[in-house]
Amino acid sequence: MNGSRIAAVGHYQPAKVLTNEDLAGMVDTSDEWIRSRVGIRTRHLAGPDEPVDELAAHAAAKALAAAGLAPTDIDLVLVATSTAVDRSPNTAARVASRLGIPQPATMDLNVVCAGFTHALATADHAVRAGGASRALVIGADKMSDVTDWSDRTTCVLVGDGAGAAVVEAAQDACIGPVLWGSVPEMGHAVRIEGTPPRFAQEGQSVYRWATTQLPPIARRACERAGLEPADLAGVVLHQANLRIIEPLAEKIGAVNAVVARDVTESGNTSAASIPLAFSKLVEQGAVSTGDPVLLFGFGGNLSYAGQVVRCP
Repeated sequence: MNGSRIAAVGHYQPAKVLTNEDLAGMVDTSDEWIRSRVGIRTRHLAGPDEPVDELAAHAAAKALAAAGLAPTDIDLVLVATSTAVDRSPNTAARVASRLGIPQPATMDLNVVCAGFTHALATADHAVRAGGASRALVIGADKMSDVTDWSDRTTCVLVGDGAGAAVVEAAQDACIGPVLWGSVPEMGHAVRIEGTPPRFAQEGQSVYRWATTQLPPIARRACERAGLEPADLAGVVLHQANLRIIEPLAEKIGAVNAVVARDVTESGNTSAASIPLAFSKLVEQGAVSTGDPVLLFGFGGNLSYAGQVVRCP
């Protein structure tokens, strides 16, 4: 086996839905103000008895079922999250315990909004190097736990959820080479800091960086996979803001691709946003088995990571 592939995907969102009208009763905002600035209509919020590892386990269980696999088939669990409350046991170990996965390697990765694409690359490397045979790769965040619900500039953005993928060895490389990096000197532009930790960002700085600096980086990720942007069937960018997603997708040049816009109904779910949106495209039949799809995460640190994958 010289490569790896995504065998299946799955996602999970809590039942509670918070609308723009609901937010208008909490802070000085309106449905029109939110839609015109970020494109979000609704978001899902987890309750106090729904920790991050529970969200992650639900999504992972769906991906396992879609792959036709049992927990005993998994030997590596990677969870991308920046909102886990406890340091140990880590979220991956708790997910493994919830699902009954025996003796896996378990690791959390905190790369905030680019966490899933970093974790996917890590799983790809581990599988191709022989360090694992099948991996569960999960992006899960409970952003409602780190949100100041009196700050209208940030509370309108966030949602909770999880998405997961099963990665396994394959004859061909169905997960393209990752292109990743960061801009540490701008790391303050997106942050979760303090006691208690709170999410904050410099929105205009992030917008300018994402729409001007990221398009050529995303195109290079396509080049590494041996494709032109016009060859893509789908583009799944970090679901931060519709005003970032649409111009970024246009500047990449993916003229024939379906562009994920799950942010409109899910908000910014940080590390969960890419696998959540990707899983929905697969579930809806918007992309087909074997189609090339660009996954591209960006955000906190300011980190970025992207790769072209073949749909399960």
